[in-house]
Amino acid sequence: MVNELKTITFFHWTDWAVFAGVLVLTAAAAVYGNLRLKRKKNSGEMTPLDYLLMGRQLTLPLFVATLVATWYGGIFGVNEITFNYGIYNFVTQGFFWYVAYLIFAFFVAKRIVRYNSLTLPDLTEKMFGPQSAKVAAFFTLFYITPVAYVLSLGLFLHMVFGIGVLSGMILGTVFTCLYTAWGGFRSVVFSDLVQFFVMCGAVLLVVLFSVHTFGGLTFLKTHLPASHFTLTGGNSWLNTLIWGFIALSTLIDPSFYQRCFAAKSPSVVKKGILISTAIWFLFDICTTVGSLYARAILPNAEPRQAYFFYAIQLLPVGLRGFFVAGILAIILSTLNSFLFIASNTLSYDLLRKRFNNVVFSNRIAIFAIGVLAILLAQILHESFKEIWLILGSYFSACLLVPILLGYLYPGHISDRLFVVSSLISALAMTLWQIFPRPEMLEVLEPFYIGVMVSSIVLIFCRRRKQDASANIIDR
Repeated sequence: MVNELKTITFFHWTDWAVFAGVLVLTAAAAVYGNLRLKRKKNSGEMTPLDYLLMGRQLTLPLFVATLVATWYGGIFGVNEITFNYGIYNFVTQGFFWYVAYLIFAFFVAKRIVRYNSLTLPDLTEKMFGPQSAKVAAFFTLFYITPVAYVLSLGLFLHMVFGIGVLSGMILGTVFTCLYTAWGGFRSVVFSDLVQFFVMCGAVLLVVLFSVHTFGGLTFLKTHLPASHFTLTGGNSWLNTLIWGFIALSTLIDPSFYQRCFAAKSPSVVKKGILISTAIWFLFDICTTVGSLYARAILPNAEPRQAYFFYAIQLLPVGLRGFFVAGILAIILSTLNSFLFIASNTLSYDLLRKRFNNVVFSNRIAIFAIGVLAILLAQILHESFKEIWLILGSYFSACLLVPILLGYLYPGHISDRLFVVSSLISALAMTLWQIFPRPEMLEVLEPFYIGVMVSSIVLIFCRRRKQDASANIIDR
């Protein structure tokens, strides 16, 4: 019976053996990716396309594994939201996102393939112009910089080994930077393949043992606040719905675009996203249910850590080590992907003209992004929810509307108009956050202001352009 929170000070040797075995498999997969890259290099064929996108040879199984694995690095954030608000987590971090995934699969994927781009800013340049690409790269860089995932890794190492969170962030980030820079996208993909199976198995084990030990829904309803079974979890509807709009950032998410650019064909993209969505649905059920049990059994625990401590006390010897390895796999699979994409943005999209060797500059950029992520994690360390809300709001509000309109109305948004709408949107959000506002408007998040301002600028300027054309015809 799990009835109190204990700090992890040791595992049985079997747990350590299982944990080490998973790490060895992950490292072996990364090495395999590096060897594949070296074969390209030795044959004189390696290009930025090989290093950044695996030469666009990503097959369906690898596409699904790396896409799914990339999406859950903020596992402690998901646990924190569920612990505090219940199934609100499944609504805001699950349902809204499934809708966005399906929109991407059926309406966006086929549109981006024809641009034959390497990165999201690269695609933006082809759609709108070079200045738009710089603005898109700037917002992408800060959105994709893995702040929450560096913090998650620091917390993980703190809970397992007892070292300080900052020390854990530094050590874990250095390790991740080393193997990510070593083999490029291939190392990321093949390590994600191992991590995919481990992370899915880990969260499933927690649910199975929880139901077996404590019972099902009746137990949870008896031991949890009633608000934990409401869609809003006690939050306002405006606060809840903002996550629906942030989920639409999937339509311009750099990690989605990277996998789509790397896929062998458009059919791989569509099928892969549909399969991934089904897996995400099952995975979200497991993490939400497991976190609800953690709240029921350890109601006084620290929200970000409760699920972890609950699971390692619940599971038997051996499986405990597998679970811990699964949590590490969840974090690393997202951290390495985000590090790599952020470094692509910095080295390829922002500084490409200053360096002749894209691969070398990308490897240096990976470590620079790691340092930036650690610094930002120190500043924004209070809540995973706040980190995601801040970074996601700016990225989505400033880029989502112009890029989607660019898909719907090609050629109607100029390079200058894209830049102006994005920057004014960011400024409006910042001012809304800084300056006092009437009490009745306190619930209106900056994200809504950013989207509204961006839309008004784009629609107003587009109408002016149409009116000018009409005047010329009249003359």
